[in-house]
Amino acid sequence: MNQKLLENKVIVITGGSGLLGRSFVSCVAEHGSVAVIADTDQAKSSRFMQELSSAGADDHVVFIKADITSKTSLESLISELHHRFGKIDALVNNAYPRNTSYGAKFEDVTYDNFSQNVSMHLGGYFMASQLFAGYFKKQGYGSIVNMASIYGVVAPRFSIYEGTDMTMPVEYAVIKSGVIHLTKYLAQYLKGSNIRVNCICPGGILDQQPEGFLSRYNSFSGTKGMLDPKDLQGTLLFLLSDLSKYINGQNIVVDDGWSL
Repeated sequence: MNQKLLENKVIVITGGSGLLGRSFVSCVAEHGSVAVIADTDQAKSSRFMQELSSAGADDHVVFIKADITSKTSLESLISELHHRFGKIDALVNNAYPRNTSYGAKFEDVTYDNFSQNVSMHLGGYFMASQLFAGYFKKQGYGSIVNMASIYGVVAPRFSIYEGTDMTMPVEYAVIKSGVIHLTKYLAQYLKGSNIRVNCICPGGILDQQPEGFLSRYNSFSGTKGMLDPKDLQGTLLFLLSDLSKYINGQNIVVDDGWSL
């Protein structure tokens, strides 16, 4: 596309130096927006900024260290962006906070670890949405896009993990289904305020998974199977742009038919 769909917008992407975040930042910047990398990992974000600079693609990208589990950090992020740009057009809730015990099998998950991971991830999305929605109300407009997962829509297919050290964490299913309904709640609660809230549910993202797992996963798919981060760019662009100006409270599944 030659048209820049996000010209002159300021878009915050939490977890902007992660697997999906990097793809989102590059895409948003390419389409004319200021892409704000809001991430806790300063070292990883700095390396990403250097890569963008080497490719001559850093003109529209800024990094601000931010933690979605900290109200003070989020308030500082909003304040700094308002001071620098005078506006914020959109928030992409994409960060993936978790503790060191995350990913255990169901019978090994403790109550404390379950609670902490749900609080960090789903609670972080809630708090970021709450604070940005407050800013958007004063501004008179805004957009929030939440990243969920197909495992927020369908039950896990545990058979695809057989023979691997992988599992589908119970916290993840609870978090991502909660993200979808948080999206609907916010869209309804903020109705009439010119703030849109939508959600993307990706299928699995290719990230050096074992071949056996990939084969079993892909057998449920349509044509491609496991997705690349760039496969989500079009949906994100659509939801952030005026092409979707009357779409609100919706969850768009991008999974090559895996969840059917």
